[in-house]
Amino acid sequence: MTEEIKREIIQVDATDKAVGRVASEVAKMLMGKNKPTFVRHIDKGDFVVINNAKAVKFTGKKLVQKDYYFHSGHPGGLKTTSMKKVFDADPTDVMRRAIYSMLPKNKLRDGMMKRLTIKV
Repeated sequence: MTEEIKREIIQVDATDKAVGRVASEVAKMLMGKNKPTFVRHIDKGDFVVINNAKAVKFTGKKLVQKDYYFHSGHPGGLKTTSMKKVFDADPTDVMRRAIYSMLPKNKLRDGMMKRLTIKV
């Protein structure tokens, strides 16, 4: 028996909410943990649309102190970018990075990220 997966479109307003709080909520919805039929190895999550990503709130001094790291693969190739620089360039990228890191690190993650839409 194959069960049909019913996906809903869930709207989330990020105005004056902390980035991590919104990201953890959205990650659960993308995985399908909010449904009673949740199974870890089957992707039954919903479509999620995040509105007002530029109006998100940062707690503490994260905007100034937090850095994102990238390594080129060459010796001495560690690159850092501050969260403020990333947020100023693209406010949706900070939210996308937070959600991406909260999803399971397996083959299902790319499919979950495709169901995520972030609006400025």
